[in-house]
Amino acid sequence: MKLLLEYGNYYHIYNRGNNYENIFIDEKDHQHFLKLVHIYIDPVADIFAWCLMKNHFHILVRIKEEKETGYLSSSNAKSEDSEIKWKTHIKDEPSKEFYKKPDPTQQFKHLFNAYSRWFNIRHGRRGSLFEKNYERKIVNNQKQLINLILYIHNNPVKHGFVQHVNEYSWTSYHTIILEEPTNLKRLDVINYFDNLENFKFIHNCIDNEDSFNDLVFE
Repeated sequence: MKLLLEYGNYYHIYNRGNNYENIFIDEKDHQHFLKLVHIYIDPVADIFAWCLMKNHFHILVRIKEEKETGYLSSSNAKSEDSEIKWKTHIKDEPSKEFYKKPDPTQQFKHLFNAYSRWFNIRHGRRGSLFEKNYERKIVNNQKQLINLILYIHNNPVKHGFVQHVNEYSWTSYHTIILEEPTNLKRLDVINYFDNLENFKFIHNCIDNEDSFNDLVFE
């Protein structure tokens, strides 16, 4: 049985295409997936890092405490303001179930279902797009968290798509180094590396198989 996502915990979330199929074909696919992440995941989790590859993805999140989601934690009654906040946040025509209190574990399933429907229609395919059960690994300490940030941002280097971390567009590395507005926990990530220059320096030191082996956190 797969681990349920619990309030307040950090997790490495990842999944890949069914039978290793590509789940991102072009720029529009990447953009739409990130749009859906904003719709379905932002309300229940803080995002620290992400990477979208051709046939898989990685996301590092902290599941928000129950009270941070905008719902009362000690009563079945929801505050009127919280319900309105949740309803207006969803802009991708969700079903009625999304007007209920969001469940973190289910939100990722809703994300994958919504993207799969969109992808299948757009690319004229049928059937499951993702593997059935997405992977979720709890992050136990700050060292694991830092290693995961490095691992996720350097995943394109690991798989031979680019030689350097800054050469691949679809990771949160670029979100971190730029000063544009973002929901990503940018300042928190930089603080884990002391400052932005150290963040860049350490990322660019990950350039060979031995370096990736040092990031093993399982």
